[in-house]
Amino acid sequence: MIRYTLRCAARHDFDGWFRSAEAFEGLRARGDVVCPECGSARVEKSVMAPRVARGDDAEHPIARLRRRIESEADYVGDRFASEARAIQGGDAADRPIWGQATGADIQALARDGIAVAPLPFGPKTKMH
Repeated sequence: MIRYTLRCAARHDFDGWFRSAEAFEGLRARGDVVCPECGSARVEKSVMAPRVARGDDAEHPIARLRRRIESEADYVGDRFASEARAIQGGDAADRPIWGQATGADIQALARDGIAVAPLPFGPKTKMH
């Protein structure tokens, strides 16, 4: 996994995690990398200092984040956008959720004031 500090056209900075530099470029070219604050798909890598891993420390923050998300949030899979809208509208229980969404879905959620954030991992297996 590689972490990039990203900046959108509106100058919002955020981090994104990708399997490789090629994966980032492919997702960006398709418009699937979007600013979680404004939904802009005009995203570039920001200037950043490399992080040097110290032994097996490098995976621990992501592993801790994964454990916390998996234990405290409901996995909703590809229903993420519709479930987030249902929670925002009061039609579903207010709770933390995680899942997958397209770049277009993320842009629409951001336009509607629904906060989303990218995660540096996906599900280990298909979860239901």
